[in-house]
Amino acid sequence: MSDINLVSKKVVTIRFNEVDSMGIVWHGSYVKYFEDGREAFGKEFNIGYLDIFASGFYAPLVCLDFNYKKPLIYGDEITVITKYINTEAAKIMFEYEIVNNKTNEIVTTGKSTQVFLDKNYQLILYSPEFYVNWKKNHHLL
Repeated sequence: MSDINLVSKKVVTIRFNEVDSMGIVWHGSYVKYFEDGREAFGKEFNIGYLDIFASGFYAPLVCLDFNYKKPLIYGDEITVITKYINTEAAKIMFEYEIVNNKTNEIVTTGKSTQVFLDKNYQLILYSPEFYVNWKKNHHLL
């Protein structure tokens, strides 16, 4: 495996519908922020959900982990930093940091794992050819 780091950054402003009655971001909203990060990564590095689907596969999340360090409030601007974690397994793995842009503090960290399913929703235990080629194109093999 390579030491290449693929990282994407996405700026998000905390929206009203993401906070609770105290104005603090509801824990379920962090799922959306990580999704925003994965979407931005996919667009930047050509491995978005539609790219995967066009190759004949799905890539559902099977694991999602969060570590909350500090709260966010309505109106805060954040940067979601999404880092690709290279693995030999037939998985797509990311690590995340959410930074409060006003304080420059890391407020949340996390990880996610996606696997590959074919169009019949069967688990694929090997890296599909399109994924192997994607890794080669990004010097990850």
